[in-house]
Amino acid sequence: MKKGTDTFFNVELHWIGGYCLLPLICVLLAVLFLNGCSSIQRTPPFELWDDMKRQEKFLPQTQTDLFSDERSSRRPVENTIARGHMTEDTAYYTGMDGENYVGKMPVTVTLDLLKTGQTKFNIYCTPCHDREGMGVGIVPQHAANWQPSNLMEDRVVQFADGDIFNVITSGRRSMPSYRFQILVEDRWAIISYLRVLQRAKRNTIEDVPADMRSNLQ
Repeated sequence: MKKGTDTFFNVELHWIGGYCLLPLICVLLAVLFLNGCSSIQRTPPFELWDDMKRQEKFLPQTQTDLFSDERSSRRPVENTIARGHMTEDTAYYTGMDGENYVGKMPVTVTLDLLKTGQTKFNIYCTPCHDREGMGVGIVPQHAANWQPSNLMEDRVVQFADGDIFNVITSGRRSMPSYRFQILVEDRWAIISYLRVLQRAKRNTIEDVPADMRSNLQ
């Protein structure tokens, strides 16, 4: 009985040592080894792989004798256009028809376009013009000398669509340019939604289909 018990404990100790302690010892040795490697300082440091830490390149605003002006920063090659930035001088990209503003925007009005216009209008336009386009947003409420236009005025209603596109693109008077914040397609979407606001502000009962007028009363 004693011999069997000793055998059992010997087997158990071998199992613990072989399957538990040995891997743990290996891990500890590996950690100590790696920690020792990281603390060793070499000048220059020893590298198995450089991982592109040093590349043949010019840093911005540095000097080089490769070019006649000794500048490493170069201007883009003349008449080249960055990928994805090819735009033509058309009504869609400029809002102009020759020397005149486009009367009606060159975009088909859809429900999705109006929804996009509403979203972008609420983001970019309402701080100054408010959600109804009356020009009483939160900005003029806190800056008395900043008075945005009332987009419901007759003069704005009579603007050509291309004129409004130009205002969004280039700015006018106190309004800054939004060419970098608002994409071309979103500018037209905003204009389409603005026309809906203007129409809603100036509509009458006669604009409602006859079979739906009873729903308003």
